[in-house]
Amino acid sequence: MQLLDGKKTSEDIKSEIAVEVQKMKNNGEKVPHLAAVIVGNNGASLTYVGSKVRSCQQIGFESTLVSLPEDISEAALLEKINELNEDDDLDGFIVQLPLPKHIDEQKILMAIDPDKDVDGFHPTNFGKMALEMETFLPATPFGIMQLLERYKVETAGKHTVVIGRSHIVGRPMSILLSRKGYPGDSTVTLTHSRTKNIEEFTKNADIIITALGVPNYLKADMVKDGVVIIDVGITRVEDASHPKGYVITGDVDFDEVSKKSSFITPVPGGVGPMTIAMLLQNTLLARKMRSNS
Repeated sequence: MQLLDGKKTSEDIKSEIAVEVQKMKNNGEKVPHLAAVIVGNNGASLTYVGSKVRSCQQIGFESTLVSLPEDISEAALLEKINELNEDDDLDGFIVQLPLPKHIDEQKILMAIDPDKDVDGFHPTNFGKMALEMETFLPATPFGIMQLLERYKVETAGKHTVVIGRSHIVGRPMSILLSRKGYPGDSTVTLTHSRTKNIEEFTKNADIIITALGVPNYLKADMVKDGVVIIDVGITRVEDASHPKGYVITGDVDFDEVSKKSSFITPVPGGVGPMTIAMLLQNTLLARKMRSNS
């Protein structure tokens, strides 16, 4: 069994980006500039956005944090997004989800200029991804593809089962792994909460990507020997015996399933760090596209 180490791989990718940024500086070119919009003070979102800002500093990007009050109106938020769309100094920006209940997330994501949508959520970019055109891939699926590629996990002709059909992970993963070329050429089954007898699919899967958010859902008796496991789930589970009072748990019963796996991502330290690295990769791509246009 080999661990797919997202922490190490993400650091490798950040180092590669830092080298490119240094070259840009040496050539007197503008370095990439990423902005993050956060509405309110959701603890998890603040932590996540904070690590994005630190990563930007680490690799030499410029970064801007736009903090807005919880009670901001939808109209005022749309106005702010329009301002960021028009800001020529900015290469890409993200709006941290979830947004407060009174704001329509879809409307906000649709308002982002697709050329600055480094999260890869805009329908224009999603459509380009499906048509195998160059675009910003959603950061988490992009990170998973990088892990598969850098660890040389065979995907061609393999049966991949994706558990979960979200627009952020499950659905894009099913599209990316069925695309032509490596890592792709896989036969993909997309399963979800309405799938009957899900273990009939998982038992025959060569690769399983699970993004359910149900702790320890995937058990050893649901997988075959030699399976490749990508665990996107991340849930805080209360644990009185732990100093923090909780543990971070994935969708996979790691201790048991890892014994049958050829490759497996740990939680934490697997897919999570890759998401931020790929957001930076997309921002670098945005800068290059802007300087070529």
